[in-house]
Amino acid sequence: MDNKRESLNFIEQIIEADFKEERVTHVHTRFPPEPNGYLHIGHVKAIWVNFTIAQKYGGKTNLRFDDTNPSTEETEFVSGIKEDIKWLGYDWEDREFYASDYFPILFEYAVQLIKKRFAYVDDSSPEQIAEMKGSPTQSGKNSPSRNRSVEDNLDLFHRMRNGEFENGSMVLRAKIDMAHPNMLMRDPLMYRIKKESHHRTGDKWCIYPMYDFAHGQSDSIERITHSLCSLEFIHHRELYDWFIEKLEIFPSRQTEFARMNVTYMITSKRKLMKLVREGLVEGWNDPRMPTIAGMRRRGIPSSSLRLFCEKTGIARRNILIEIELLESCIREELNKIATRVMVVTDPLLVIIENFPENEVEWLEAEDNPEDVNTGTHKLPFSRSLYIEKEDFMEDAPKKFFRLSPGRDVRLKNGYIIHCKEVVKDIETGEIQSLICTYYPESKSGQDTSGVKAKGTLHWVSADHAVDCQIRNYDRLFTVEDPVGSDNEDFLQYYNKDSLEVIKNAKMEPWLAEANKSTHYQFLRMGYYFLDDESTEGNLIFNRTITLKDSWAKVQKQ
Repeated sequence: MDNKRESLNFIEQIIEADFKEERVTHVHTRFPPEPNGYLHIGHVKAIWVNFTIAQKYGGKTNLRFDDTNPSTEETEFVSGIKEDIKWLGYDWEDREFYASDYFPILFEYAVQLIKKRFAYVDDSSPEQIAEMKGSPTQSGKNSPSRNRSVEDNLDLFHRMRNGEFENGSMVLRAKIDMAHPNMLMRDPLMYRIKKESHHRTGDKWCIYPMYDFAHGQSDSIERITHSLCSLEFIHHRELYDWFIEKLEIFPSRQTEFARMNVTYMITSKRKLMKLVREGLVEGWNDPRMPTIAGMRRRGIPSSSLRLFCEKTGIARRNILIEIELLESCIREELNKIATRVMVVTDPLLVIIENFPENEVEWLEAEDNPEDVNTGTHKLPFSRSLYIEKEDFMEDAPKKFFRLSPGRDVRLKNGYIIHCKEVVKDIETGEIQSLICTYYPESKSGQDTSGVKAKGTLHWVSADHAVDCQIRNYDRLFTVEDPVGSDNEDFLQYYNKDSLEVIKNAKMEPWLAEANKSTHYQFLRMGYYFLDDESTEGNLIFNRTITLKDSWAKVQKQ
């Protein structure tokens, strides 16, 4: 095997073999979400796989909504999915399709299968059908309806289509094998009666194809060469192939890859819905949620998600990927693009007594030292400043390199200051302010003072500071695998400390012009992003991620 082939993932090896053996002349993939909810981290991998594989081979990717269940699907979800995919950086161009577009041809496919004696109408109750299915260790039983004549089946199926029967009274089933080891092959349902309005077809239809009947045939209709999907669909492939074979239609080929399972996250729509309904999160776009909408609102760059997909690669077996790798990808991307600014969350007033009153000096602050093409912004230095309370200690140990009485410390982008006096409330003894002096010759980048300061603090001018709210988000669960066994209550691992709200933090005035297209690094604090709820005069910043992994500080239960 040559080096080129060794570098290919298993899907690429399959495609290379398809080209070599002339089974295909091009690559055409698709991303087929059901519009019944919001996309999450698992969908990110599926989107990335389908679009990047096609791009590598000069092919195309369709966006197709598998909208076969009117009970759960909404136009809102369609719009949200399209926004998510575009935000991730992918374009399906004019290839936007819907399974509902194919309802007429799928109906004709069903008629063909009835005529070929591969499908029949069953009027057994749902409970009877479930009982007849048997179990993985016990064969199923044939339905009494299984041997209906072709004529009777066609008549009943058309009457189902015409709305003559009530919901749940009849279904159309494929006639395969009730003793098949694959439970999905035991005469699966193809159509059910649902007298409900569809988000696109309205009331035109009262019977709807099951997902397993519509999905593979939709791939075939679109002449998808490589149907790439996650591993939970591996047992469905046999059924898709059976339908294709019996209908004698384009043989779209399904290949499964490992889904994106990440520690401290869940990707079950049902469980995510429970979080929303019980008020444990704001909604589907809560910045703690593993949804694309939530991650976008939190400020996670789409480039970091693509990088995460690249680093985790395409595997054949499901594994639990450590969230630390995702966080590393986020930090790697944000470090390159985030603008550096200063914000004080718990302010302590500092008076520079030897700086003239009512005077302001405008300092230069570098926007991003990692990018030589970025510029600087102005930072006001005045007599009254704010520093973090935790950056001062009255009786400090020797290795405390921040501010304390009689010690010096540098202010980032500014001067070195010396603490002279601590001002306290007479009654409570609480520290109210610090009296300091500054060394005029110690200006950052132009220091000729000869004074040595071991520590550097972030700060803001008290006279110019702008108030903002900060929301510090952390992991939503306290254990790596909150789902565990199916019977385990995942909510017991809900992290009650996953959100910290800080009101009236003080930020440098330049941030008053913050926008929702810029990422910020709050010096010594983390990476932040302007929240969707922000308005002029009410700025809210979400913490995207800390500067380093601080999870070890969380008290696990």
